[in-house]
Amino acid sequence: MNALLKLSKLIDALTERIGKSIIWLVLIVTLISAGNAIMRYTINYSSNAFLEIQWYLFGMIFLLGSGYTLMKNEHVRIDVISGKFSKRGQAWIDIFGILFFLMPMAIAIMWMSWPIFLLALHSNEQSNNSGGLAVWPARLMIPVGFFLLVMQGVSELIKRIGFLQGLCPDPTEKLHTLTPEEELALAIKAQKGDL
Repeated sequence: MNALLKLSKLIDALTERIGKSIIWLVLIVTLISAGNAIMRYTINYSSNAFLEIQWYLFGMIFLLGSGYTLMKNEHVRIDVISGKFSKRGQAWIDIFGILFFLMPMAIAIMWMSWPIFLLALHSNEQSNNSGGLAVWPARLMIPVGFFLLVMQGVSELIKRIGFLQGLCPDPTEKLHTLTPEEELALAIKAQKGDL
């Protein structure tokens, strides 16, 4: 089990690095969107390529970030029932959910989207929009994103089993740290003397 916990830490480190890198995609999408709007209203020029790259990057943010969101335990959960169970009971519910819902769904989507990507790549599929982009990079993000989600699902499964065996802390325990916005609010209050 210790070897599996080390594997889980490696997966978590990769997921953390990818999750932190995705933040830059948000900035890039924002800049492209703003640049497109400025050009449209100032020089009356717009391009479908600008719109499509925004869509592609937006899709990348969600697909590549899904494993990171799972690792941080930030996916939407329905805790009405599981919240009444002990931490061990919740771990068993998570194990059941990972094995019978998350993994089959993510593996099926990853498996079925791969041939669609290959077809788009080999045929050099282009957007139907005038001036649009090649479609294969967007199609590639689907199997890649779900592969990363499957890897993180394996890590979460290992951590839940390790928790049940007493080998690691509760993986769902959230350490509350202040967000940058909360830190700024506290600094402003301190500066005003409200603290």
